This record gives sequence, C-alpha cells and structure tokens, in this order.
Amino acid sequence: TSNLTPIMRIILKYMDKMRFFRKRSAISLLGFLVLCLLFMNLYIEDSYVVERDKRLMKETSTHQLNSERYVHTFKDLSNFSGTINVTYRYLAGVPLPRKKYLTIGLSSVKRKKGNYLLETLKSIFDQSSYEELKEIIVVVHLADFDLSWCENVIQDISRKFAHHVISGRLMVIHAPEEYYPMLDGLKRNYNDPEDRVKFRSKQNVDYAFLLNFCSNLSDYYVMLEDDVRCSKNFFTAIKKVITSRESSYWVTLEFSKLGYIGKLYHSHDLPRLAHFLLMFYQEMPCDWLLIHFRGLLAQRDVIRFKPSLFQHMGYYSSYKGAENKLKDDDFEEDSFDIPDNPPASLYTNMNVFENYEAGKAYSSVDEYFWGKSPSSGDFFLIVFEKSVKVSRIKILTGTEDRQNDIIHRGALEVGEKIIGTKKGKQCSSYLTLGEFKNGNIEIENVDHKVVFNIDCIRILVTGSQKEWLIIRSISVWTS
Repeated sequence: TSNLTPIMRIILKYMDKMRFFRKRSAISLLGFLVLCLLFMNLYIEDSYVVERDKRLMKETSTHQLNSERYVHTFKDLSNFSGTINVTYRYLAGVPLPRKKYLTIGLSSVKRKKGNYLLETLKSIFDQSSYEELKEIIVVVHLADFDLSWCENVIQDISRKFAHHVISGRLMVIHAPEEYYPMLDGLKRNYNDPEDRVKFRSKQNVDYAFLLNFCSNLSDYYVMLEDDVRCSKNFFTAIKKVITSRESSYWVTLEFSKLGYIGKLYHSHDLPRLAHFLLMFYQEMPCDWLLIHFRGLLAQRDVIRFKPSLFQHMGYYSSYKGAENKLKDDDFEEDSFDIPDNPPASLYTNMNVFENYEAGKAYSSVDEYFWGKSPSSGDFFLIVFEKSVKVSRIKILTGTEDRQNDIIHRGALEVGEKIIGTKKGKQCSSYLTLGEFKNGNIEIENVDHKVVFNIDCIRILVTGSQKEWLIIRSISVWTS
C-alpha cells in the first residue's frame, strides 16, 4: 500500500466503508469512482496524446453523456487547453502570424457521387467583400485516407483559388491515418450497421483534428460542411451578432438549423471540444455530441438566428452517396436582416399562460409569449443591460393558427434612465414611436427619431380585449 497514490488510498478507504452495500450498488459505485479517476488524470497530466484518447474512449463510452453526475467532472476540465499531439501535413497555405477574427472550418472526404467542395469555397469567397476577407481564414481538412484523391483536390484548389492561398485566406491540411483511433469493431449504438458506425465515428475524429488545428488562428470559429451555400456578407452578420452579445454568456451560436452547419464557437473552447469529440467519438453523430457539449458548459437553450446564413446544397451524402435533400427553409441568400436583440431582462404584468413566459418572445428560438386577455395599461417591458442606439424595431403578434390573439390596441414606446421600483426595473420616461396596426408594428430609423440612447422598449396595451395576446417575435437592430 505504500506505493498507492493518495487518490487511490481515499478510494480504497471509502470502498471499505461501503462493503456492506448490496453487490449491485458496490459495482455501480466502483464504476463511478473509476470514471472520476480517469477524468482527474485527464485534467492533471499534460502528456495527453492520441494513444491515451483511445483508452479513455473505450473505458468511458458505456456511460450516458447527459447524466448530471458528469457535469461537475466535465467542468473540472475548464482550464485544460492542451492541444492534441498530431503532426499535420500542410497541403496548401501556411498559418499567418496575425490572428484573424473568424476561422471557417470544413472537413471533406471523397464522395461516391458528387463533389461540392469547390462550389462551397467559391460561395464563401464570392459572398464576402474585400474588407470582410481580411478578417477571415478558411481551413479545409482533407480527411480521406486516399492520398491520390487528396492530391487531385489540391491541384483543383491551387488552380482555382491560388490568390486566396497566397494571401493567407485559405489553408488545406491533412491528418495522417496513423493518428486516428480504432475505427473497426466499434459499438453499434442505435442499431446502426457497422459501416455507418465507422463513418460517423471517423467523422467525429475528422472534426476533432480540424478543431485542434484551428484553436489559435482567430478569435471565433464557425463550422461548415463541404456542401453549403453562403448568404451575402455572412461575415458581417455574424460579427454584428457577436458584438451585440458581448456582455452575455454563450457557448454556441447557430446560424443554420441543419446538423453542424453554421455553428459558431469561441476559439478558446476549441481544444476542449476537440478532446470531447475524441473521447466519445464512437457514441453518436457529431451534431448530437455538439448538443451535449453546449449543455455541459451550461448553455441550456439553443441560440439560433434567423434568417439562416448557410444552406445545404449537396444532393448526395458523403455516406455511401445516399440522397440527402435536407434544406433550411429559413435561409435567405441575399438577407442582411438578422436582428441584434441585445442582452436584456423582460417584465410584464399580464397574466402569463402556463410556461409561455416573456423571454420567449425575445429569444431566437421558435417560441412565443402568451398572456391572458390584457387590460388597458398592461405592459410588456424590455430593459437592456446597457444603453443602446437602436436603428429598427419590429414586433409581430398572433400566429397562423391563432390570428385573433394579437394586440388590438397598443403602442410602442422607448425609454431612458433605468430606475428600480417594487415591481422591478423600468425607465423613468418614455417616448411613443407608433401604434400597432393589425397586431404588428415596425419602426425604422429609430436612431434618427430618438436623441437619447435607449434603455427600455415597452409595449403598452391601450385598450382592453377579450382575446388573449401572443407576442410572436420582438426584433431589435442596433446602429
């Protein structure tokens, strides 16, 4: 026992006290303690390499990822930022010394039918202005083990996008096959066939190696697939959203509702995300793992912006060339119309129905506020965390199936100078911008009509109504 570590002594001592528990409980406790020990070792040791990943993946893969008992263990890794020990091949381009604002990462493999990578790259560059391109770096991971295919793709890329490679806007990398963990004989979760399990497991590793490489290239990272089309000036729209949420906590911002297209991260989270994908690479598809990652880092709700900035354009999947007709019906190619919705607190004195609370009208998720029969003088109030200059406000009430649940008589007001009252925060004075018509209102050029920075936006009911009130969406654009 003199050779045992302090951690092992504690574990053995604790197990000795629990020896009278039923056999099943003891086994369960042992499994939990072993798992905790593995995670602690992962945090402590700096020599974390791919060979160790293989063992950890195998030993932890039998556990559910969404169990509450793993939340604190996962958070213990918050200071762990070590990169994975992979030697990449540079097929085109080299990293520049200056960090950019945004890295766009995509992984590509040989398809049995169709190849959309060049079209995707063309869309990225064509839909960006010269000024936007200065802040972008695109990294392509050619993740196929067929090196002759990789060479052919590089020739095409070098011929069509040479100026982007030379200017440092485009890099192409390859992670050699010897760095990959075991891909045969994996667990067949969800009764998937073996080849499907191998495909999605390798895809998780492909993305992990890509994230690992991109972790220090820029401030932010957006994940794409190799068969997408971009909306015009998507970079400026993303930057505008990031700026509007500077004072709020987020892990993932979503600019498409499909799979792992258009998922945005802080670059400082990429090492942890890369390790996470490697650790559970054989458990489930990448887009499911991304949901768990977001939840473990305490972002409970999806933060998705509409219209979508990216659209899936591939007709044939990279898996066996199967048909993939998925489309994002929120995508608008020429849209530059994503609201900022700066961080704010929301209040109302209306009688809220069930769980249709005020915050759902202001969030980016497809939900809404629903209140019972408002009376004259009732209000719905948005109090910003910081004063803002607002250029445009748009508010929609009612839904297609409840067209009478609109605000029949109401006004839109903006206020300044926040004060505290017994009923919560509000502004000391308000200015009326306009009246609701047919349940909706849209005011443009607000910054030309209001001389002060805005602290509050208030929807004021000016006439009692029997109908209930649905506030479907509140959109705010800042100057």
